[in-house]
Amino acid sequence: MTQKTAPTTASSDKLVIAVPSKGRLQDNTTAFFNRAGLTLVQEGGNRDYRGTLRGLPGAEVLFLSASEIVAKLASGDAHFGFTGEDLVREAIPDADQKVELLSPLDFGHADVVVAVPKGWIDASSMEDLEEITADFHARRGRRMRVATKYIALTRRYFAEHGVADYRIVESLGATEGAPASGTAEFIVDITTTGSTLEANALKVLEDGVILRSQANLVASLVADWPDAITGIARKFLGRISAEHAARTLRELRVQAAPEHLESLAALAEQQGATLTMVPEIENAASQIVLHVQAAHAAALSSDLIAAGASRVSVTQKDYLFEARSPLFERLQDRLAALKAV
Repeated sequence: MTQKTAPTTASSDKLVIAVPSKGRLQDNTTAFFNRAGLTLVQEGGNRDYRGTLRGLPGAEVLFLSASEIVAKLASGDAHFGFTGEDLVREAIPDADQKVELLSPLDFGHADVVVAVPKGWIDASSMEDLEEITADFHARRGRRMRVATKYIALTRRYFAEHGVADYRIVESLGATEGAPASGTAEFIVDITTTGSTLEANALKVLEDGVILRSQANLVASLVADWPDAITGIARKFLGRISAEHAARTLRELRVQAAPEHLESLAALAEQQGATLTMVPEIENAASQIVLHVQAAHAAALSSDLIAAGASRVSVTQKDYLFEARSPLFERLQDRLAALKAV
């Protein structure tokens, strides 16, 4: 049986994009590319670590595990990667100097949390945990054990909250079972719904959410970015920006009598909408077209009706292309700042 081998270095003349090689994250990433009008291609089948991105000449795709994606971004062997923020923050101590989290992708949600047994009735906060661990150490002459795969995140968060009397037990299996099995007193782990913690009689401390993570489009700041590759990146991020804008914004078409237009426009802009006036007359009613964050669309629509609009229609577009790409500009700014140091 032929074994596939992960590539060790990126092609020097291509924009290298690292994506998950299996599981739900790969499915969600594939769907994300499809929404942006791009198609992931594994020409050698699902046993091939390399691929291409149909619709974006000059790009090479690496199909890797989550940990390998983070390693490639940290070393500069991939220009972009799709991975969870929790893994980035855990594996790269100086993450903000080596990578830029360009865009959350609205999938792969998981919170990194501090969870203790429900029987600890006096433990509801990190301050309580600091007291409990200190008392445990004083009475028993040893430190409480915390089971986790997130060693760096745990140390940083505990230091921020003054928790010092503990020792880490690196978890190699089901972390949530550690307190019941007696291998640790409490845990730091990821949770999505909380059902696994509940099943193991654990509770999250009130201020025990270390990180609310999700999959991100991450750019490597230590990769080589010659002009040719930067040009490909601009096209890639232009597609991503257009999809992102369409996904997160809603288009409102507001009909109103001409005398109401100015006040309606002012109201919309006050609430963060981007406004376009359309010289369209239907039954003596002028129309305004604007874009607003999806979460605010319903409330703004109600406010516009109350302020004199006769009709507001709300739609979601497939793409919203603009001359400027906010994601590309953000990447350029970060790369320029690093060069200036």
